Amino acid sequence: MKKIGLIIGMVLFTISMSAQNKNAKAQIEVDGVCGMCKQRIEKAALTTKGVKYASWNVETHQLSLILDERKTSLKTIHENVAAVGHDTKEVECSTEAYNNLHPCCKYKDEEIIKDHKDE
Repeated sequence: MKKIGLIIGMVLFTISMSAQNKNAKAQIEVDGVCGMCKQRIEKAALTTKGVKYASWNVETHQLSLILDERKTSLKTIHENVAAVGHDTKEVECSTEAYNNLHPCCKYKDEEIIKDHKDE
């Protein structure tokens, strides 16, 4: 009886380990307006343990990622990006983090958005 329980436990452990992908691809939407935003967003993602690749597109606002799901989660990445002042679809940045952005990166300001579109 103990052997059966041990075998079942090992099978369940193996299944749960295989459910986590070490090269998972994901995309999340992140607010921003310029190249400085791009650098900040990508750095916040890449400094998250388990993130192997991060590239943010200024026009589409999509952050493309390759991550090790055994070491991090998308929720953690959302939180780390929001911590540097950029809203995601799941986590809104704090007022303090947003206020610390460079004036040209104030993506919630209609004037700034218009200025970047005119360039």
